[in-house]
Amino acid sequence: MVAAGYFQTYSVVGVLVAVGVLFVAVAFGAGRLLRPVVPTHEKHLTYECGVDPVGEGWAHTQVRYYVYAFLYVIFAVDSIFLFPWATVFAGPQFGAATLVEMFIFLGFLAVGLLYAYKKGVLTWT
Repeated sequence: MVAAGYFQTYSVVGVLVAVGVLFVAVAFGAGRLLRPVVPTHEKHLTYECGVDPVGEGWAHTQVRYYVYAFLYVIFAVDSIFLFPWATVFAGPQFGAATLVEMFIFLGFLAVGLLYAYKKGVLTWT
């Protein structure tokens, strides 16, 4: 038999979710009712840094910039993961197992970095 108090805790979460959804709905509704609606040709143009657009909207971009950004995100997240590990590793109940797990994790990072190096991603040309 499940205690009656168990489901009351979920009712608090449900009420908070309902209040959050209601708050967002009221904010969007008020914005829609209060904003001025005066469509002009200039408002329908693409805005880019205050300069009128020239040419088509499609432009070729180098894929390597996305690869650099992707590599940065991977290694930034992984380096952030190292800080909590360092604090946990200092605990008395953790020891060799934690150290082995981190070396396995760093091994996966090293394989990824080696793969990127072999593919020539890390060369700036």
